[in-house]
Amino acid sequence: MLFGRRLTVVGVVAMSAGLVAAMVAPPDRVQGDVQRLMYIHVPAAWLAYLSFAVTLGSSVGWLWRRTARYDRVAAASAEVGVFFTGLAIVLGSIWGKPTWGVWWTWDPRVVTTAVMFFVYLGYLALRRATVDSVARARRSAVFGVVAFVQVPIVHMSVVWWRALHQPPTVLKPGDPSIDHVMLATLLLNVLAFTLLYLLLLRARMRLAVVEEELERTSLGEGQELAGNAVLAPRLERS
Repeated sequence: MLFGRRLTVVGVVAMSAGLVAAMVAPPDRVQGDVQRLMYIHVPAAWLAYLSFAVTLGSSVGWLWRRTARYDRVAAASAEVGVFFTGLAIVLGSIWGKPTWGVWWTWDPRVVTTAVMFFVYLGYLALRRATVDSVARARRSAVFGVVAFVQVPIVHMSVVWWRALHQPPTVLKPGDPSIDHVMLATLLLNVLAFTLLYLLLLRARMRLAVVEEELERTSLGEGQELAGNAVLAPRLERS
Protein backbone atom coordinates (compact mmCIF):
# COMPACT_ATOMS: atom_id res chain seq x y z
CA MET A 1 0.00 0.00 0.00
CA LEU A 2 2.82 2.40 0.92
CA PHE A 3 4.59 1.60 -2.36
CA GLY A 4 1.40 2.38 -4.27
CA ARG A 5 1.03 5.76 -2.58
CA ARG A 6 4.63 6.68 -3.26
CA LEU A 7 4.31 5.61 -6.88
CA THR A 8 1.16 7.73 -7.23
CA VAL A 9 2.85 10.81 -5.75
CA VAL A 10 5.95 10.40 -7.92
CA GLY A 11 3.78 9.80 -10.98
CA VAL A 12 1.67 12.92 -10.39
CA VAL A 13 4.79 15.04 -9.84
CA ALA A 14 6.46 13.66 -12.97
CA MET A 15 3.33 14.18 -15.11
CA SER A 16 2.97 17.76 -13.85
CA ALA A 17 6.63 18.52 -14.50
CA GLY A 18 6.41 16.99 -17.97
CA LEU A 19 3.35 19.03 -18.95
CA VAL A 20 4.96 22.25 -17.69
CA ALA A 21 8.16 21.48 -19.58
CA ALA A 22 6.13 20.79 -22.74
CA MET A 23 4.51 24.21 -22.48
CA VAL A 24 7.73 26.16 -21.90
CA ALA A 25 9.94 24.26 -24.37
CA PRO A 26 10.84 26.23 -27.51
CA PRO A 27 8.46 25.79 -30.46
CA ASP A 28 9.58 24.00 -33.60
CA ARG A 29 11.04 26.32 -36.24
CA VAL A 30 8.86 24.85 -39.01
CA GLN A 31 5.78 23.41 -37.28
CA GLY A 32 5.44 25.96 -34.50
CA ASP A 33 3.39 25.13 -31.42
CA VAL A 34 1.61 22.15 -33.02
CA GLN A 35 4.88 20.27 -32.54
CA ARG A 36 4.18 20.24 -28.79
CA LEU A 37 1.86 17.28 -29.42
CA MET A 38 5.09 15.29 -29.78
CA TYR A 39 5.53 15.36 -26.01
CA ILE A 40 2.38 13.25 -25.61
CA HIS A 41 2.23 11.44 -28.96
CA VAL A 42 5.70 9.91 -28.71
CA PRO A 43 5.39 8.77 -25.06
CA ALA A 44 2.01 7.22 -25.91
CA ALA A 45 3.64 5.26 -28.75
CA TRP A 46 6.48 4.23 -26.42
CA LEU A 47 3.96 3.03 -23.85
CA ALA A 48 2.27 0.92 -26.52
CA TYR A 49 5.61 -0.78 -27.25
CA LEU A 50 6.32 -1.28 -23.54
CA SER A 51 2.84 -2.61 -22.80
CA PHE A 52 2.93 -5.18 -25.57
CA ALA A 53 6.47 -6.21 -24.62
CA VAL A 54 5.21 -6.89 -21.07
CA THR A 55 2.32 -8.86 -22.55
CA LEU A 56 4.84 -10.89 -24.56
CA GLY A 57 7.02 -11.60 -21.53
CA SER A 58 4.07 -12.49 -19.34
CA SER A 59 2.62 -14.75 -22.04
CA VAL A 60 5.91 -16.63 -22.23
CA GLY A 61 5.90 -16.77 -18.43
CA TRP A 62 2.44 -18.35 -18.39
CA LEU A 63 3.38 -20.94 -21.04
CA TRP A 64 6.42 -21.82 -18.94
CA ARG A 65 4.99 -21.72 -15.40
CA ARG A 66 1.20 -21.90 -15.88
CA THR A 67 0.80 -19.28 -13.14
CA ALA A 68 -2.36 -17.14 -13.06
CA ARG A 69 -0.41 -14.01 -12.15
CA TYR A 70 1.38 -14.05 -15.50
CA ASP A 71 -1.96 -14.21 -17.31
CA ARG A 72 -3.22 -11.30 -15.22
CA VAL A 73 -0.20 -9.16 -16.09
CA ALA A 74 -0.43 -10.02 -19.78
CA ALA A 75 -4.11 -9.09 -19.99
CA ALA A 76 -3.78 -5.89 -17.95
CA SER A 77 -0.78 -4.71 -19.94
CA ALA A 78 -2.53 -5.43 -23.24
CA GLU A 79 -5.51 -3.31 -22.18
CA VAL A 80 -3.25 -0.41 -21.23
CA GLY A 81 -1.33 -0.84 -24.49
CA VAL A 82 -4.50 -0.70 -26.59
CA PHE A 83 -5.47 2.53 -24.83
CA PHE A 84 -2.12 4.17 -25.52
CA THR A 85 -2.03 2.91 -29.10
CA GLY A 86 -5.42 4.49 -29.71
CA LEU A 87 -4.20 7.70 -28.06
CA ALA A 88 -1.11 7.75 -30.30
CA ILE A 89 -3.28 7.30 -33.41
CA VAL A 90 -5.69 10.09 -32.42
CA LEU A 91 -2.88 12.52 -31.52
CA GLY A 92 -1.07 11.61 -34.74
CA SER A 93 -4.19 12.51 -36.74
CA ILE A 94 -4.51 15.85 -34.93
CA TRP A 95 -0.84 16.52 -35.59
CA GLY A 96 -1.09 15.35 -39.20
CA LYS A 97 -3.93 17.70 -40.18
CA PRO A 98 -1.91 20.96 -40.00
CA THR A 99 1.36 19.23 -40.94
CA TRP A 100 0.29 17.00 -43.85
CA GLY A 101 -3.04 18.64 -44.64
CA VAL A 102 -5.11 15.50 -43.95
CA TRP A 103 -6.43 13.69 -40.88
CA TRP A 104 -5.50 10.28 -42.28
CA THR A 105 -3.02 9.07 -44.87
CA TRP A 106 -1.94 5.60 -45.93
CA ASP A 107 1.53 6.16 -44.54
CA PRO A 108 3.32 2.90 -43.57
CA ARG A 109 3.80 3.96 -39.93
CA VAL A 110 0.17 5.04 -39.60
CA VAL A 111 -1.19 1.90 -41.27
CA THR A 112 1.00 -0.55 -39.32
CA THR A 113 0.10 1.18 -36.05
CA ALA A 114 -3.60 0.86 -36.88
CA VAL A 115 -3.10 -2.83 -37.69
CA MET A 116 -1.33 -3.31 -34.34
CA PHE A 117 -4.25 -1.60 -32.60
CA PHE A 118 -6.79 -3.99 -34.14
CA VAL A 119 -4.59 -7.05 -33.57
CA TYR A 120 -4.51 -6.38 -29.83
CA LEU A 121 -8.20 -5.57 -29.84
CA GLY A 122 -8.54 -9.09 -31.21
CA TYR A 123 -6.43 -10.33 -28.29
CA LEU A 124 -8.85 -8.72 -25.83
CA ALA A 125 -11.85 -10.04 -27.77
CA LEU A 126 -10.40 -13.55 -27.59
CA ARG A 127 -10.17 -13.27 -23.83
CA ARG A 128 -13.79 -12.14 -23.61
CA ALA A 129 -14.99 -14.94 -25.88
CA THR A 130 -13.31 -17.78 -23.94
CA VAL A 131 -15.19 -18.83 -20.82
CA ASP A 132 -12.86 -21.49 -19.39
CA SER A 133 -10.06 -19.73 -17.49
CA VAL A 134 -7.33 -22.24 -18.38
CA ALA A 135 -8.23 -22.31 -22.07
CA ARG A 136 -8.44 -18.51 -22.06
CA ALA A 137 -4.98 -18.16 -20.54
CA ARG A 138 -3.47 -20.71 -22.95
CA ARG A 139 -4.98 -19.21 -26.11
CA SER A 140 -4.20 -15.67 -25.00
CA ALA A 141 -0.60 -16.57 -24.21
CA VAL A 142 -0.05 -17.99 -27.70
CA PHE A 143 -1.79 -14.97 -29.23
CA GLY A 144 0.29 -12.59 -27.07
CA VAL A 145 3.53 -14.13 -28.31
CA VAL A 146 2.56 -14.13 -32.00
CA ALA A 147 1.01 -10.64 -31.92
CA PHE A 148 4.24 -9.00 -30.75
CA VAL A 149 5.66 -9.30 -34.27
CA GLN A 150 3.64 -6.13 -34.95
CA VAL A 151 5.85 -4.01 -32.67
CA PRO A 152 9.14 -4.25 -34.63
CA ILE A 153 7.19 -3.88 -37.87
CA VAL A 154 5.66 -0.61 -36.62
CA HIS A 155 8.98 0.68 -35.31
CA MET A 156 10.96 -0.16 -38.44
CA SER A 157 8.26 0.91 -40.90
CA VAL A 158 9.77 4.39 -41.31
CA VAL A 159 13.10 2.78 -42.23
CA TRP A 160 11.80 0.06 -44.53
CA TRP A 161 9.26 2.25 -46.34
CA ARG A 162 10.02 5.96 -46.71
CA ALA A 163 6.86 8.08 -46.86
CA LEU A 164 5.39 11.11 -45.05
CA HIS A 165 6.26 10.06 -41.51
CA GLN A 166 9.64 11.33 -40.38
CA PRO A 167 12.45 8.79 -39.83
CA PRO A 168 13.83 8.05 -36.32
CA THR A 169 15.28 11.09 -34.56
CA VAL A 170 16.16 9.62 -31.14
CA LEU A 171 16.53 5.83 -31.35
CA LYS A 172 19.12 5.78 -34.11
CA PRO A 173 22.91 5.51 -34.47
CA GLY A 174 24.77 8.70 -33.60
CA ASP A 175 23.58 11.91 -31.97
CA PRO A 176 19.78 12.41 -31.90
CA SER A 177 18.68 14.85 -34.61
CA ILE A 178 16.55 16.92 -32.24
CA ASP A 179 17.24 20.03 -30.19
CA HIS A 180 18.64 18.97 -26.83
CA VAL A 181 16.15 21.05 -24.85
CA MET A 182 13.31 19.38 -26.77
CA LEU A 183 14.98 16.01 -26.21
CA ALA A 184 15.18 16.57 -22.46
CA THR A 185 11.50 17.58 -22.39
CA LEU A 186 10.58 14.52 -24.42
CA LEU A 187 12.54 12.16 -22.16
CA LEU A 188 10.93 13.71 -19.07
CA ASN A 189 7.50 13.01 -20.52
CA VAL A 190 8.51 9.48 -21.48
CA LEU A 191 9.50 8.90 -17.84
CA ALA A 192 6.24 10.44 -16.61
CA PHE A 193 4.14 8.29 -18.94
CA THR A 194 6.07 5.19 -17.90
CA LEU A 195 5.14 5.86 -14.28
CA LEU A 196 1.54 6.38 -15.43
CA TYR A 197 1.73 2.98 -17.13
CA LEU A 198 2.84 1.35 -13.89
CA LEU A 199 -0.05 2.97 -12.01
CA LEU A 200 -2.61 1.85 -14.60
CA LEU A 201 -1.13 -1.66 -14.73
CA ARG A 202 -1.25 -1.98 -10.95
CA ALA A 203 -4.85 -0.75 -10.79
CA ARG A 204 -5.96 -3.07 -13.61
CA MET A 205 -4.34 -6.10 -11.99
CA ARG A 206 -6.09 -5.41 -8.70
CA LEU A 207 -9.36 -5.16 -10.60
CA ALA A 208 -8.55 -8.45 -12.37
CA VAL A 209 -8.32 -10.23 -9.01
CA VAL A 210 -11.81 -8.99 -8.11
CA GLU A 211 -13.12 -10.05 -11.53
CA GLU A 212 -11.70 -13.55 -11.05
CA GLU A 213 -13.44 -13.85 -7.69
CA LEU A 214 -16.74 -12.75 -9.23
CA GLU A 215 -16.23 -15.18 -12.12
CA ARG A 216 -15.68 -18.08 -9.74
CA THR A 217 -18.77 -17.08 -7.80
CA SER A 218 -20.96 -16.71 -10.89
CA LEU A 219 -19.83 -20.07 -12.24
CA GLY A 220 -20.57 -21.62 -8.89
CA GLU A 221 -17.25 -23.37 -8.36
CA GLY A 222 -17.63 -25.73 -5.46
CA GLN A 223 -21.40 -25.30 -5.42
CA GLU A 224 -24.21 -27.49 -6.66
CA LEU A 225 -25.43 -26.66 -10.13
CA ALA A 226 -28.86 -25.08 -10.46
CA GLY A 227 -31.44 -27.78 -11.01
CA ASN A 228 -29.69 -30.48 -9.01
CA ALA A 229 -32.42 -30.25 -6.40
CA VAL A 230 -35.13 -30.94 -8.95
CA LEU A 231 -36.15 -34.60 -8.85
CA ALA A 232 -37.33 -36.53 -11.84
CA PRO A 233 -40.99 -37.54 -11.62
CA ARG A 234 -41.64 -41.07 -10.42
CA LEU A 235 -43.97 -43.16 -12.49
CA GLU A 236 -46.21 -45.40 -10.41
CA ARG A 237 -46.90 -48.90 -11.68
CA SER A 238 -50.56 -49.79 -11.92
